[in-house]
Amino acid sequence: MDNQYKPDSNLDATLREKVQEAMAEIKRGCAEFIGEEYIAFLIAGYYQTQQRFIVKAGFDPTAPDLHLGHTVLIQKLATFQRYGGDVKFLIGDFTATIGDPSGKSETRKQLSKEEVKKNAATYQEQVFKILNPNHTEVCFNSKWIHELGVGGLVDLTSKFSVARMLERDDFEKRYQENRPISIIEFMYPLLQGYDSVALKCDIELGGNDQKFNLLVGRTLQRAYGLNKEQSVLTVPLLEGLDGVNKMSKSLGNYIGVTEKPNSMYAKMMSISDELMWKYYDLLSVKTLKEIADLRAGVCDGSLHPKIVKEDLALEITTKYHTLDAALCAKEEFDSVFGKDEIPSEIVEMEFERGIWICQLLKLANLAPSTSQARRDIKGGGLKINKQKIIEEDYKFESGEYIIQIGKRKFLRAIIK
Repeated sequence: MDNQYKPDSNLDATLREKVQEAMAEIKRGCAEFIGEEYIAFLIAGYYQTQQRFIVKAGFDPTAPDLHLGHTVLIQKLATFQRYGGDVKFLIGDFTATIGDPSGKSETRKQLSKEEVKKNAATYQEQVFKILNPNHTEVCFNSKWIHELGVGGLVDLTSKFSVARMLERDDFEKRYQENRPISIIEFMYPLLQGYDSVALKCDIELGGNDQKFNLLVGRTLQRAYGLNKEQSVLTVPLLEGLDGVNKMSKSLGNYIGVTEKPNSMYAKMMSISDELMWKYYDLLSVKTLKEIADLRAGVCDGSLHPKIVKEDLALEITTKYHTLDAALCAKEEFDSVFGKDEIPSEIVEMEFERGIWICQLLKLANLAPSTSQARRDIKGGGLKINKQKIIEEDYKFESGEYIIQIGKRKFLRAIIK
């Protein structure tokens, strides 16, 4: 059935206003809504009868730690919990062994069951920093997918056509360019869609690169005769510290949920003033009005952007640690970057005597390449023991050195 529910004209003004406020918070920062009326209907029902509804988001445990990019969805799940949502936090322990092909130009590497199990365990420890455990169920899709059996899988494939599958941008592009698409990759959207059938979802959330997979869930709910069709909400991908690419561990532009307070706070302070507002929209628990007031203050000059960014850095660091830890991190940051001091906690690495500075910077991940290291040195961005070094051919003698690139990259190098 279609989710064409209309607001009840008999709702009193107070209830209508509460639903509108809830919808404004839910829609905040979202990329797209499908079935918005159904969500408003569910929230109104919760306010009237305390009847809760099912909200799902799936996570493939492809890496052991979550970063703030992952938490955009988790924040949105927590918002739904405040308005009547029971969250199905779905760990795709089966689908992760296939690999989600979304946005990929080639076949994804499959993970082993051991890797999936190990990574999934860490997810469960991290999500309850945000979600209310009383209204959260952690699910594993291997449970119902194994129960399908071969016959069930064959029946599942009959409910979706190859032509529909090739409507996906990444599949269509690879097909037109004669690049391989494995049959198992076609199974991924079907199995993700079947998760919505098994969990009887009312709403599914995902990144905007997941839209096709989320819509498959709606199609399959109809095909399997469920008396509902899930609404779909997509959120934008969060740019990382570089302000260009989506947050990713492989790109090194991420802020990890389990990072130490000092590192988390310093990384938050490194984002641009412009990107700060997107982080507020997607990660902060401040209301829309509070954020609008902050924007207005920055625009009229009554608030300095640095102060606003400090508030955000404190909020995020407190969320994943404690207020005391966040305040200590702020004090450390102000000391290091306001007084040109050395951080109390920096990475330490050992190297052999005679190593070339550019090679050391590359090995320490302070520069992506020796060419970039040369450019950083030429630009005056290198300090060794607080002294600016512009010699590109610098080689190290034995000893201990504090190396700094730019304002925020430090290393203690032990030269044997």
